[in-house]
Amino acid sequence: MNQHTVMLVQDSWKQVAGIAPQAAALFYQNLFEADPSLKPLFRGDMTEQGKKLMQMIGAAVGKLNDLNTLVPVLQGLAIRHDGYGVKESHYETVGGALLKTLGQGLGDAFTADVKDAWTSVYGTMANVMISASRATA
Repeated sequence: MNQHTVMLVQDSWKQVAGIAPQAAALFYQNLFEADPSLKPLFRGDMTEQGKKLMQMIGAAVGKLNDLNTLVPVLQGLAIRHDGYGVKESHYETVGGALLKTLGQGLGDAFTADVKDAWTSVYGTMANVMISASRATA
């Protein structure tokens, strides 16, 4: 992923971070609308889950220039998610919900370039996580 892509994702994330609780709620609403069968995978307080989600995305976005650190974290996250019942097909649904949420949260700032950057970054992260899951299966 090139530096322009990283910059677009990091700059747009700063805007989303300012509305993190609302963005998290929108994300889960979008996710469960896309695939209601995913709801049982989430147990406990969804507000707390949303905080964790926003922190994790923020940390990952912050490490886009340090893939040597980011990749092992994503691999470990994938293995933990396997234990929660996450399937490979869920990554596409999550990506769609993420892009929809970003569009809602960023409004006019969610330009075609920003969408393409997020699509690229999410695709790369998802591929790392899927590969880690396959390796432990």
